[in-house]
Amino acid sequence: MTAALVLVGAPGSGKSTVGALLAQRWGVPFADVDAVIESRVGKSVAEIFADDGEPVFRAFEESTTAELLDAPGVLALGGGAVLSPATRATLAGRPVVWLQVTIAHAAGRVGLNEARPLLLGNVRGRLVKLLNERTPLYAEVARASVDTDGLTPDEVADRVEALDLARA
Repeated sequence: MTAALVLVGAPGSGKSTVGALLAQRWGVPFADVDAVIESRVGKSVAEIFADDGEPVFRAFEESTTAELLDAPGVLALGGGAVLSPATRATLAGRPVVWLQVTIAHAAGRVGLNEARPLLLGNVRGRLVKLLNERTPLYAEVARASVDTDGLTPDEVADRVEALDLARA
């Protein structure tokens, strides 16, 4: 059995929050790739970036994502997971939903969160760069998208469920 639903999107789009809500609603497991990596490595994502570098983190992310895609339930990918060509190829044909968020809303949600190493410093400027780089990749892997701006996590979850991809 493979993941019932995969959520992708920028930092602050609500992947972890909405994914956990949907899993709870459906009575299926939920996994967040970043949280699984942190648990296995014994360090936060920020510490992995600082101590080992982004390439080491991305390798963990790629292998963990591939593994978790074959587990049942709802899976939230890290915001940068789509940078991997192997991950994008593995997502082909799967029920992937892109949680879209504008820079203004994402910046308000992530704030000065030091757990997000790629956003340290000028949060808004870094989000602009990340979204410019990743938006075409999110679009490539997603079968559907939901605009999360101005919505509560429950409202986003409702819209994801309405897509009828969620348990396809």
